[in-house]
Amino acid sequence: MTEHKLLVVGGRVQTLRKAAALGIRFVLIQHKDQLVPEAAQLAEAVIVADYTDWDVTRPLVEAAHRAYGFTRVVSITEPGLVPAGRISDHLGLGSTSEEVAELLRDKHAMRRHLAASGSPEVRALSVAAAEVDGAGALTAFGAEHGYPFVLKPVDATASLGVVRIDGPEQAAAAWAGVEALRARTDLQWGSFFTIGRFLAEQYIPGPEYSVETFSFAGRHIVLAVTEKLTGDGFVELGHALPARLTPADEQRIEEAVARFLDAVGLADGAAHTELRLSPAGPQIIESHNRMGGDRIFDLLHSAYGIDLEEWIVAWQFGLIPALTGRPAPRRAAATRFLSAGPGTVVEIQGAEEARALGHVIDVETTVRPGDTVGELRGNWDRVGQVLVTGTDTEEAVAVAERLTERVTVVTSASLSSSASASPSLSAASLPSPARAVEGAAA
Repeated sequence: MTEHKLLVVGGRVQTLRKAAALGIRFVLIQHKDQLVPEAAQLAEAVIVADYTDWDVTRPLVEAAHRAYGFTRVVSITEPGLVPAGRISDHLGLGSTSEEVAELLRDKHAMRRHLAASGSPEVRALSVAAAEVDGAGALTAFGAEHGYPFVLKPVDATASLGVVRIDGPEQAAAAWAGVEALRARTDLQWGSFFTIGRFLAEQYIPGPEYSVETFSFAGRHIVLAVTEKLTGDGFVELGHALPARLTPADEQRIEEAVARFLDAVGLADGAAHTELRLSPAGPQIIESHNRMGGDRIFDLLHSAYGIDLEEWIVAWQFGLIPALTGRPAPRRAAATRFLSAGPGTVVEIQGAEEARALGHVIDVETTVRPGDTVGELRGNWDRVGQVLVTGTDTEEAVAVAERLTERVTVVTSASLSSSASASPSLSAASLPSPARAVEGAAA
């Protein structure tokens, strides 16, 4: 029997459990701040190190490779993708290369790469972009390419630091925001991401979607198109799948994502690609060679029966068959995020009642009484989410939105504004399929 041996770079303990259940033996390299005791029980060996530091990582993985003989390397976490590619290249393991992972991490490099393509169809997937270094560069970009445009970090994630600039009068304040963000020392994943370079790029109008794909030796299969709710800004407030699209628009998105993945050279594994369906057609915002965040993988599992995290490790050794076509959904699923006014968390209401409902996948809260809630400036500032299923997407969205009215994170700010008590939660208080649209608007 062939032994399957893997190096896992960072990530969740759930990934390790799934690898172990598949009979895969693995070595884990993990940052000290992210290590949990269970990982040591599941792994053949654990290397505790900052895996984003190549000078530290290189001799450690070389020694582990000699000792344990792993033949593949994988990461599902954003800061581990480029290191995993570098390790693969260095040891000749044949996984996704550093060049491909870096193209997807560095949004400016991705824009330049698409713009240099010999294919007009590939160039049409992108927009004009330039690295900027001050307020003057912002006004110069606006003068050349017009308004509005978007200012964003070159290689951050979770909508952190993304702002829309509608005119030259906003340039100074926007760049002051950049300097303030660079000075922060309290950012989640601060050990992995340095907020340095910034990119200005043309604003893409139109509804926004994310596309979950899995590539099988160069053949890209769209698993699901997910519609996204962002409100007035760029912080993601909710997701739902399958997206409510016409067949023609769905096909346009599917073809665009396949062209994009071919263009950047991704051949194997999961990808999470964000785009907008603009008047000019689908245009790429960004992409990652991993599964999507915000627990979209849980929505995918509930609606399609696909455990994408398991697939990522299983495909490394051919333990799953390659799909020949798009999967069909069994139901719909949606998530909406919980919000709270800035202040100290006093109480969380309705979460346990909601978790007991049959169509609820989960209710997750990321704060506890005594925690401090700040302004909503990025995805990490959200305070939780509800995940639900429905017979169709309209029902799932309506149920999720109704639940966000019932699950409440009470802060000192909301107490001072004297909100009325929430009614008790029961299945009868949620919209039925026939009442879904009405319930969502209530």
